[in-house]
Amino acid sequence: MPIVPLPQFEADAHLKEQSDREAYGALAPPKTIVVRFGAMKLVGEYPYDGSAKPGCGSKLVVRTHRGTELGEMLTSTCPNSGCSKSVSRKEMLQFIENSGGRDYPFFTDGRVLRVATPEDLNRQSQIEQSKHELKMRARAAAEHAGFGHLKIVEVEPVLGGERVIVHFLSEERVEFRDLGPTLAREFRGRVDFHPVGARDEARITADYEKCGQYCCCKNFLKVLKPVSMKSAKVQKATLDPLKISGRCGRLMCCLRYEDQTYEDLRKRLPHKKTRVGTPEGDGLVIDGQILTQLVLVELDAPDEMGRPKQVAIPVENLTPPLSKAAPPRPAAGEAGPGRSGPPQRRPEGRPPQGGPEQSKKAAGQPGQAGSGQAGQRGENRSQRPPGDRNRPPMPRPDDGSRGTGGQRPPRQEPPARQPRSDEQALNFDDIPTDDGTQDERSEGQGNGPRRGRRRRRRGGGPRNGPGPNAPGANGPGPNGPGSNGPVGPS
Repeated sequence: MPIVPLPQFEADAHLKEQSDREAYGALAPPKTIVVRFGAMKLVGEYPYDGSAKPGCGSKLVVRTHRGTELGEMLTSTCPNSGCSKSVSRKEMLQFIENSGGRDYPFFTDGRVLRVATPEDLNRQSQIEQSKHELKMRARAAAEHAGFGHLKIVEVEPVLGGERVIVHFLSEERVEFRDLGPTLAREFRGRVDFHPVGARDEARITADYEKCGQYCCCKNFLKVLKPVSMKSAKVQKATLDPLKISGRCGRLMCCLRYEDQTYEDLRKRLPHKKTRVGTPEGDGLVIDGQILTQLVLVELDAPDEMGRPKQVAIPVENLTPPLSKAAPPRPAAGEAGPGRSGPPQRRPEGRPPQGGPEQSKKAAGQPGQAGSGQAGQRGENRSQRPPGDRNRPPMPRPDDGSRGTGGQRPPRQEPPARQPRSDEQALNFDDIPTDDGTQDERSEGQGNGPRRGRRRRRRGGGPRNGPGPNAPGANGPGPNGPGSNGPVGPS
């Protein structure tokens, strides 16, 4: 089915286009234009005296402090400009102050020459395609000159050909007395060296982050201030370096420029271990969530089962507590105000627990067995507790030594041990003393008693064989015949 244009819609579109053209013609060209240029996305405000009225995103040929470059128009500061998104100079200066102040890369030494022509755009496209080749040539020249530790990040020629900017990364100090002339002959022009850090390297070379968005440092973030681990702890992010680090290997920049928001939200939450009032009663603050603005409160009143009750309350619903101190809670096993249900029954066959008074009562009842209970142990099974009816009675001693009072008989001393015979008796005379004396009865024996052998082993003698003082040992002993030491009594 062919599309037939309706006359009324065509007339409306023509009238709207004509009205826009008239409104655009009535506007005056801007006096100053804010431009972004260079590989580092530098920003500057330059005067403009042309007759064209460019809009946001227009390509402009700008003369900056580095030379003639191709820039992109961001906005204009003239209220009567051709762009509907123009800002005032006061708003622009306030934005610069909030973004970093003097650290903000903002330049004013330059001028907007003209709106870029197709020839300017083709020339800039050729320069962009030759950047990789120039970078490889610069790296080869640096290695040949002995600057192997120098990392060439980017080589940026300007549109006018006045100079070539070399962005490099190095952890050591570099002297360019030899490298500068070499690259100047290689590129046939003036070479400027610009040191960058790891985060500036990511700004030049990186594209997308793990969040799926364009890198903040390359998109809009101009001032790269240091980020501390405290920001990650406040935001309760994981402390794994691989998960909170960006393309540059440092902590992600979003941790810092979101830190102020987290600080403002965290100040609204009450501190832990403080008492607050809730719609369900007073309680104690246990934890809180910064983004959701929820506070976890443990109420003073337990639940129906007698357990502590915790509720999550929005921070705007919290009120001052009615009581400054928490009411005493019932001890374990006692019936509290929120405890319901029948009392727990004590298992059968278990003695009562509750203090010395109940123990005394239990001790005075006949037939109750236990340590320290007075009274006669009954033999009748019917007089025992229900738990002891199935257990057979304990046998009583035949000699009747246990009295009626339930006291134990006196302890009998064990019979004295009979002395051993002469052959089995342990002879202590053959044990060597500290002064080196030894009984003459052990002088002719190869092995002494068992205890004496242990003493000689500890002194360094052999485990199997004659002792160190025996005649059969290797060499005379310290007190044996033929030694120079004193001889014991014979």
